[in-house]
Amino acid sequence: MPRISDARILIIATDGFEQSELFDPRQTLLDAGAKVQLASLDEKEIQGETGDQPGRTIKPDLVIEQVNSQDFDALLLPGGTRSPDKLRMHELVVYTVKKFVDAGKPVGAICHGPWLLVEADVLRDRTATSWPSIRTDLKNAGANVVDKEVVVDGNIVTSRKPDDIPAFTSAFIDLVETVETPLATA
Repeated sequence: MPRISDARILIIATDGFEQSELFDPRQTLLDAGAKVQLASLDEKEIQGETGDQPGRTIKPDLVIEQVNSQDFDALLLPGGTRSPDKLRMHELVVYTVKKFVDAGKPVGAICHGPWLLVEADVLRDRTATSWPSIRTDLKNAGANVVDKEVVVDGNIVTSRKPDDIPAFTSAFIDLVETVETPLATA
């Protein structure tokens, strides 16, 4: 179990991510000393959103085809409606999410981010939360869905919305620091 200051965190996002759900946890992780890398579908800058308004942009560090899950201790999936919806249609992204979960590595998903957990079929018999409009998707994927600020079930932490970011980020950091995950198994 790495200290957060030694942890290597992967974030996956594309255009339409909820700005605060990527930038706020990312900054908290960086401030704590974590090595954070952003992967996307291609090398161009991606644009966030705040509500339905265009937000800040960020340049990915690598494309999803360059991701080796063995190089990371944990995975973070920000929400927003467009980014997770587009990413869940990308087979390699879904495969990568499943690899992290199956290896027992911490995975955090907020707002619409749990759509990727649904697509990876890793929520069966787990408790999770999300933005209200996708809770039926979580239920249909076999999850026990609750309406809580943050839910930790095994190596997965989920939250509902931007207001939950402080609790989400804190729970994600706690998970990174407590879950034993041998890097060579993922």
